[in-house]
Amino acid sequence: MKFIGNLLWFLFGGLLQGMGWFLYGIVWCITIIGIPVGKQCFKFARLSFFPFGKEVVFGGGPVSLLLNIIWLVTSGLPLAATSALNGLIFCLTIIGIPFGKQCFKLAQLALMPFGASIVSK
Repeated sequence: MKFIGNLLWFLFGGLLQGMGWFLYGIVWCITIIGIPVGKQCFKFARLSFFPFGKEVVFGGGPVSLLLNIIWLVTSGLPLAATSALNGLIFCLTIIGIPFGKQCFKLAQLALMPFGASIVSK
């Protein structure tokens, strides 16, 4: 079931959301200081492409909090807004509710990506 969910997700929304994370990762990697942030973006782009069967666990410490604040101001709000809007659109139909839930998971991740880790269910 994960395979079919991931395939449908990739075709109907995951490609665009994953490309958003990927493009932000490229922008962050242009500078030497932003490379760790860019690597985190690439990790979450992979999750955005195929989110079914994976869970996000939030944690972290003071460094993660500082990076999350910088991220939120510079890149997080646009990614979170587009994910939340996509989630609302998906939830208009009963069939789209599982996809909408994935969008909301990615929106939350876009607000606080540092200190978060991806685990398989």
